Amino acid sequence: MPSVLYDEHVKLAGKSHMAAFAGYLMPLWYSSIAEEHRAVRQHAGLFDCTHMGVLEVSGPDAGSFLDAVSTNRVQDLKLGRAKYGYILDAAGNVLDDIIVYRRGETNFMVVVNAANESKIRSYLHELQQGRAVVDTQSSPWIAKLPKLKATIRDMRDPSRPSDRRADLALQGPASFDTLGKLTDASGAKRICELKSFAFVQEKLGGIDCLICRTGYTGSNVGVELFVDPQQAPRLWNLILEAGRPLGVLPCGLGSRDSLRIEAGLPLYGHELDGKFNISPFEAGYGWAVKLDKEFFIGQAAMRRVAETYDMEVARIELSAARGVRPIRQDDPLLDEQGECVGWVLSAAKAEDKQVALAYIDRKAAVEGKNLGVYYLARSDSQVEQGRKQAVQKGQKLEADLAGTVASRFAKF
Repeated sequence: MPSVLYDEHVKLAGKSHMAAFAGYLMPLWYSSIAEEHRAVRQHAGLFDCTHMGVLEVSGPDAGSFLDAVSTNRVQDLKLGRAKYGYILDAAGNVLDDIIVYRRGETNFMVVVNAANESKIRSYLHELQQGRAVVDTQSSPWIAKLPKLKATIRDMRDPSRPSDRRADLALQGPASFDTLGKLTDASGAKRICELKSFAFVQEKLGGIDCLICRTGYTGSNVGVELFVDPQQAPRLWNLILEAGRPLGVLPCGLGSRDSLRIEAGLPLYGHELDGKFNISPFEAGYGWAVKLDKEFFIGQAAMRRVAETYDMEVARIELSAARGVRPIRQDDPLLDEQGECVGWVLSAAKAEDKQVALAYIDRKAAVEGKNLGVYYLARSDSQVEQGRKQAVQKGQKLEADLAGTVASRFAKF
């Protein structure tokens, strides 16, 4: 399915750079992944995020409902503020990572990953109808949760009469200056004064926007812009025109991925959940799981994980010099004795280095520690030459490439 910006993408990138992602045709890149990555770090980049799910949860018990569904605290969320958290099932499996925005006393906006939107909407409705497991143990919330009065709506639904929202993201140091060209002095001041995870309602080029200081690139300066989907193409072009003198570029999925990997941010199915069933604690986000609040779905399981997990996600930096082969997902990480301590989850080239997010033994996840990578076989001929197709934890091998454990997250 084309996104609402599909025609703009084809004008800029051509159809050959488009690919299917979460059911949408999205641009992989416009100029090049490296150029777009660099633009975000040095200037700013504009991303089509209209494929992301945007849900409204409203009603007298909306806050209580979301507080029971999310691992983070929602009830104490102030107006004009947002919080990152997780939706789990009763067994503690991560169903998605989310951001909850408080737009009113009884009105919230919840942004979910595109690939998970249908699943999350169905899950929330099943909870309301008493058809989903709320707790694996006896809990008053099993009876209480279905009685909470909250209405869930898709804010991108074309049949919605008003207040429709789709997401664009402008990320990088020139973001505020670019938006300042599209509003008046007081509006520009309010945007520049936004704190992390705060949002304001402003008009950009006459278009009503909800502007939040959030993002998925690790940029210290950056915003997400929630706008009526029908207005998204016009806003897209206004931002690119205003930002052109400042070095702003349109950016595709390729640089979105390399930027989030460089920053250490998780992608659902890779650094969250996935084949290793990675929990928020293992991903480095234990702070977003409030074990001390009254209740959330999956709380008992998270308490057990918090006390017992022995693997975690680490950010590894490696050489990207000419002639060095790129590392790939599932390549094993080796300690200084050559013993496998984990595996690559995601990897990308970021400027002059390779950055990997890896799932490794907690004892090895020490900043500054030297680790090696073993390249798994990439072809039948390599298998015939003795290169392995899979490696188990504890297996001993000789490393092909040296790397170092970096800080878990990086800000730019």
